[in-house]
Amino acid sequence: MDTTDGFSEAETRWHGTRVELMAGDITRVSVDAVVNAANSALAGGGGVDGAIHAAAGSGVMAELCERYDGCPTGSAVITGGGELPARWIIHAVGPIWRGGGHDEATLLGSAYASALDRADEAGAHSVAFPAISCGVYAYPLDAAADVALSSVRAWLSTHPASPVEDIIFVLRGTTVMAAFRGALQRQPSHDLPPAQRETW
Repeated sequence: MDTTDGFSEAETRWHGTRVELMAGDITRVSVDAVVNAANSALAGGGGVDGAIHAAAGSGVMAELCERYDGCPTGSAVITGGGELPARWIIHAVGPIWRGGGHDEATLLGSAYASALDRADEAGAHSVAFPAISCGVYAYPLDAAADVALSSVRAWLSTHPASPVEDIIFVLRGTTVMAAFRGALQRQPSHDLPPAQRETW
């Protein structure tokens, strides 16, 4: 796995899977599957979504239009990787932050879990995530990072036979990285069995 132009900031291992925080450009990371922070219309946009579509080429948008009629918040769909180094792009739809009283944490956790479901179904061994909902959707960074890491860890605890061996959070900017480093430090030091895991 080639993490081109990326710089590893921290890593750990949960339930046998390596989890890494990396500063870099998600469009240049050579993994099996890259996760896109998509909107529910799957129509492209700004931020990570726009960067991934620009790098992947128009064929990815054509595939989305042909195969899917949008994607509900908290869910994810998969396409080919287009011109990215990745084999697949998983388009995960996180929630818009509306103050925290509209199931935002549940929906954000579901977006991460759904993305891993699609990766698992495809047979991906390595997955790169952005910080979903942390751009124009304005999810508070510390809270979003806690949900991201906890939901990924919870998913791994219930999928011991998954082919996913490496998960990389590819993050842009010192503020986002600081939030995820803090969330990683707040995680329990030892894996909990599935019955004791925290869910969102």
